Amino acid sequence: MKFSLFVHMERLNASQKQEQLYEDFLRLCEIADRGGIETIWTGEHHAMDFTIAPNPFLTIAALADRVKNARLGTGTVVAPFWHPVKLAGEAAMTDLITHGRLEIGIARGAYSYEYERLSPGLDAWGAGQKMRELIPAMKKLWQGDYAHKGEFWSFPETTSAPRPVQQPGPPIWVAARDPNSHEFAVANDCNVQVTPLWQGDDEVATLMQRFEAACALHPDKPRPKIMLLRHTYVGSDEADIADASEKLSVYYNYFFAWFKNERPVSQGLLAPLSDEELAANPMISPAAMRANNVVGNAATVIERLRHYEALGYDEYSFWIDTGMSFERKKASLERFISDVMPEFAS
Repeated sequence: MKFSLFVHMERLNASQKQEQLYEDFLRLCEIADRGGIETIWTGEHHAMDFTIAPNPFLTIAALADRVKNARLGTGTVVAPFWHPVKLAGEAAMTDLITHGRLEIGIARGAYSYEYERLSPGLDAWGAGQKMRELIPAMKKLWQGDYAHKGEFWSFPETTSAPRPVQQPGPPIWVAARDPNSHEFAVANDCNVQVTPLWQGDDEVATLMQRFEAACALHPDKPRPKIMLLRHTYVGSDEADIADASEKLSVYYNYFFAWFKNERPVSQGLLAPLSDEELAANPMISPAAMRANNVVGNAATVIERLRHYEALGYDEYSFWIDTGMSFERKKASLERFISDVMPEFAS
């Protein structure tokens, strides 16, 4: 099983300076690269300081000179916000800049807050349909001289400029949850990214079952890769682990508040949650965060990852966005590299 890092600049309040968050982001990526992490993933979000990531290709291009060995992935591009010609060209240019190290994760998007601002009237179903039209069109544009007439886009014969370094194109990963998304990915020769978010390992097993069912429906297709993304914290002692569980609970409370899209937003930040609100949802309590996410000492983390490896996951992505300080993220990542990863060296 390979290991990757999933990282953004997350901001829960105005005391966190964006310039410092960017420097911290770069340093975490450099640590991951030196430590042998296979891929660094960073995504796309708009008008939300909770996850500052307006263009993953711009971020990856900047990383290319700082990160020497790791592959660099979009985790993820939000499909409905892109035209196929624009996405094909920008992805290919980024592949050129990174000397053929690009991986492309694509999703339908998750936040109605973003849909309202970039594509009013769009919902998750429509966004998913756009993704299903976008991916095959992008692949054909990389081969060139392709004309498209679809439900959402139409254009005359066109070629991606430039062409990607990797041929027939960079690996594509589809963020999948429901069975139809798994089947679409397998049918279109795409790898699969899954995350149970706040849920426990029963959901991890269910997501693998959906993937295996999709593979069984397409026995003529090579088995694609599947990556599991989970919030991860490797703690130093009991007090450190308990506090990390508290911080993850706060993070997920803000995640749910953004997802529900009911709370006032000012200057890209949600109105702060009260202590009573933070304690109101037992599904994302500190105890649930510790039980469900991969939080514990190195031995606990190794045991959990062994289980995921046995289920058949090809890649485990260390999701480091937690609202914690840079120092604590750094320490957890370094413990993961030094104390956990060697146990999985082939």
